[in-house]
Amino acid sequence: MEVILLQDVEKIGLRGDVVSVARGYARNFLIPRRLAELATPGKVEEMRKRDARRTQQEARSAEQAEAIADKLRKTVLRFEVKAGPTGALFGSVTPSEIADEIWRTRKIRIDRRKIELPDPIKRIGNYAVPVHIFEEVSVELKTLVVPEGGELTPEQELAMAPAEPEGEPEASEAPEADAAELEPEAGEVAADESADSDSPESAG
Repeated sequence: MEVILLQDVEKIGLRGDVVSVARGYARNFLIPRRLAELATPGKVEEMRKRDARRTQQEARSAEQAEAIADKLRKTVLRFEVKAGPTGALFGSVTPSEIADEIWRTRKIRIDRRKIELPDPIKRIGNYAVPVHIFEEVSVELKTLVVPEGGELTPEQELAMAPAEPEGEPEASEAPEADAAELEPEAGEVAADESADSDSPESAG
């Protein structure tokens, strides 16, 4: 049966999409949880008119798109969500929620389908969310996801910290390396002494 999604549903579609699902899945899960409603002709037409009005507010030229991209580059979205002690969210941050927050904070209309998030965000952290604005104009939108209240547990702070570049030694290892250079090991001293004994001067 066909339903209209009222919220983003992972692997099913985004809010406002008309999708075909199994009747039992719709009646036992989607509709009772208010994730979807039955796609009657009247509801579908109403949704299409709403999308058409929103489309008129989106970028309609490369110049408009560049101006929007410039604003979004200076924007940092912040979501305060319920999260566990290790940083896992009790839910997720979805493309539709990001589109809503862009509109709320910047009054910029972005189609939820143009927020190119491979999967919903399910952990606290710093994210660069790809947003396609118009033809060849795209931007990475800085998005900060923190627990409610903004206070982090030690585990959550670790989850928020940017990953260290691979292959770089930790700072605590540097002094040990310097000491090793200044004080050669016994084997190295012996090797130097044996080299001296083979020199022409010692042979004479």
